[in-house]
Amino acid sequence: MNLKLNSDLGEGAGNDALLMPYLFACNIACGGHYGDASTIQTAVQLALKHGVKIGAHPSYPDKDNFGRKSMDIKSSILIQSLQDQLALFNQVLLENDTPLFHIKAHGALYNDIAKSEILAQTYLSIINSYKEKCLLFVPDHSAIKKLALEQGFQIYVEAFADRNYLDDGQLVPRSHPQAIIHQPEKAVQHVYDMMNSHQVITVGGKKITLQANTFCIHGDHKNAVAIAQALHQTFNQKKTTLE
Repeated sequence: MNLKLNSDLGEGAGNDALLMPYLFACNIACGGHYGDASTIQTAVQLALKHGVKIGAHPSYPDKDNFGRKSMDIKSSILIQSLQDQLALFNQVLLENDTPLFHIKAHGALYNDIAKSEILAQTYLSIINSYKEKCLLFVPDHSAIKKLALEQGFQIYVEAFADRNYLDDGQLVPRSHPQAIIHQPEKAVQHVYDMMNSHQVITVGGKKITLQANTFCIHGDHKNAVAIAQALHQTFNQKKTTLE
């Protein structure tokens, strides 16, 4: 069972170098919720050093709330912000002569395009020029997955190693006490269930189908490194004995 682990990096958490050895891909903040050209450059060079696939992690333009609150803003403002974020990110990639592997929306934007077809369509229209160039990381059971497939985007379906799910397949809101998985052993069992049976047990106790090509751990999670180590040891270093 080979685990393709990705993580949100370049966000000032201070543990990027510790996480990189365990990652297949990284999602680098590109100025919307955190970062600038300098932080992008540092994260990109670190990823290149470790042979980790590089992705852009655009978000609502909201550094005050780290991009984790939905924003009721004009489409024109959102479009301009996302275009600027991706332009900045691609300039750094060009300077390092390295390709973009994927794009993954961040935080509240990720959750909102999972639920709203209107917003998902706006998002896809912004990144339409990347359709033949890179993958999109999208959640299962989502509007963005449905529309992306219909419009010919190449996707990786993503699930979360450190987050719990609702009965409708959406992530449990961060305001909920059971939103985040803190213990490495629980994260390992959580991922094993999804990889082995393509199911996840929701916070409501229901089993729902959940497909995934890659699993994410948040770089700012206080136990991110310990969880990444446990997942790597379980899935990528030895045959798992979990049941």
